[in-house]
Amino acid sequence: MGRLDGKVALVTGAARGTGALTARLFAAEGAHVVLADVLDEAGAAVAREIGAAAHFIHLDVTTEPHWERAVAETALRFGRIDVLVNNAAVLHMSAIADTSPEDFLRVVRVNQLGTFLGIKAAIEPMKAAGGGSIVNVASVDGLRGQNGVVAYASSKWAVRGITRVAALELGRYGIRVNTVCPEAGSAFMVAPYMPPGVPVEKIIPRMQPTLSYQKDRTLEALMQDVANAILFLASDESRSCTGSDLVCEGGNTAGRIVKGAPGATT
Repeated sequence: MGRLDGKVALVTGAARGTGALTARLFAAEGAHVVLADVLDEAGAAVAREIGAAAHFIHLDVTTEPHWERAVAETALRFGRIDVLVNNAAVLHMSAIADTSPEDFLRVVRVNQLGTFLGIKAAIEPMKAAGGGSIVNVASVDGLRGQNGVVAYASSKWAVRGITRVAALELGRYGIRVNTVCPEAGSAFMVAPYMPPGVPVEKIIPRMQPTLSYQKDRTLEALMQDVANAILFLASDESRSCTGSDLVCEGGNTAGRIVKGAPGATT
């Protein structure tokens, strides 16, 4: 038996990266999956690869009518909605002084407003289904500060706040709401901000220095860890979890090793 047998899931940002891995994993665990993205060709290709258990729809997460159509089409095709994964996101990297209001709001609209609209749209279908699980993908940048990501960090801190409010308001309907906070993300998001010739796939694993083996793993393997975390929160294995963060970032927010202090070396 699969961990999501009989469930219907809607995953945003599912054309590539973590979203595509999550959609594939959900289907392998017995779910029917609706993949949603603005990248129509890539998203449809992933859905075809998965097979009859998957369906692709075009969804601009910043637009409320798109959400209304997406949840209606999901319910029409598969009969219900049990799981929503708010994964769609964009990244902008620049110093505060160099960040325009337009760039800031573009990130907030996708990452923050998109999450809010997704939760809002899922309420009635999940109530009709007797409950459900909403998993919002935040970030390690929603747990700490880092230079160069003022818009992204603002949006991801906000996702964690939205999660807690939603968990309090929707728990009475049997709807759980949680976040996953990863370090590893899509190379497509980071690549435009890397120096020419720098391989993103090799750099990101080295950004998890606490665990000795992380630097030798592939970026796809790290993103698969994130998909596994999303699967846990989507499944009934996490029925006591709501309003919480599942941190999946290789120890980046655990603290820092002070050289010369006891325990710094073995």
